[in-house]
Amino acid sequence: MIRFGIVGTNWITERFIAAGKQHEDFNITAVYSRSKEKGQAFMEKHQLQLAFSDISEMAEHKEIDAVYIASPNALHAEQALLFMENGKHVLCEKPFASNSMEVSHMIKKAEQEGVVLMEAMKSTFMPNFLAVKEHLHKIGPVRSYFSSSCRYSTFYDDLKNGSLPNLFNPALSGGALMDLGVYTIAPLVALFGRPTSIQATGTLLESGVDGQGHMLLDYGEVKASVMFSCITNSYLPTEIIGEKGTIVIHHISSPKKAEIHYPDGTSEDISRLQKYDPMYYEIAEFIQLIQNNKQQSSINTWENSIITIEILDQARRQMGVEISK
Repeated sequence: MIRFGIVGTNWITERFIAAGKQHEDFNITAVYSRSKEKGQAFMEKHQLQLAFSDISEMAEHKEIDAVYIASPNALHAEQALLFMENGKHVLCEKPFASNSMEVSHMIKKAEQEGVVLMEAMKSTFMPNFLAVKEHLHKIGPVRSYFSSSCRYSTFYDDLKNGSLPNLFNPALSGGALMDLGVYTIAPLVALFGRPTSIQATGTLLESGVDGQGHMLLDYGEVKASVMFSCITNSYLPTEIIGEKGTIVIHHISSPKKAEIHYPDGTSEDISRLQKYDPMYYEIAEFIQLIQNNKQQSSINTWENSIITIEILDQARRQMGVEISK
């Protein structure tokens, strides 16, 4: 059994626990919250053993093997480094950190301490994305990739009414690209690696972060286009377009279906049965890494995380977003 601690008490941690309980070697033991009251309530709700309002105390505790970090983006690196310094394995929500320098520090610390470090980008572990990778050769030379991740956030209403939600707070590394756009970039990197160049344009909000944007990424023979937004909705699927066919992926952040459309009008459903919660698959990978004494995933590799955050850095600079240091 791997004894997990959780950093954060938001909706994503609720989903993490529900998914983790589907794995026989998952044991959730502790939670951290800045609010002692919230932490206590979360502990009682999920029948945990421990609740902490002092994160250093949690990092030092001997009854925790690993942590899942689901705090605001700007806190990821600081908290991950603290836990790794205390010998804890770290599964950290996307985006991995605020910038590429922080991600590099995190990876270096993992190497030094001999612990597992993995970015919790769930989509790249899910059955339908793995099916896409397996069947990619069927569409011949790939020429184009298009992906969209646009979902109107109710927090945008709060911003317009004068408050500053975490999602739109530059001090917390917020913005549409970091929140939703990363879902279009990580699969692209998993499939094709590092682009030779990128061009980005976006809409800056009054808080200083991007509300929406578009990117063009050049891979030589493959041209990629992505769009992302927290202030509008889009219902378009992701397409990988080749000379011999087109793969259509529905809901790129959590692939629910995948099919190939061929030039002759026929189609092939390449979807796979998904037995478990979408977050289960990243948890299973993380637990397996710990049990097999491997420090990084062969799917969500450190190199892929570095490339992804470097793309996010460059795109934000081009859009005029100030990157926190």
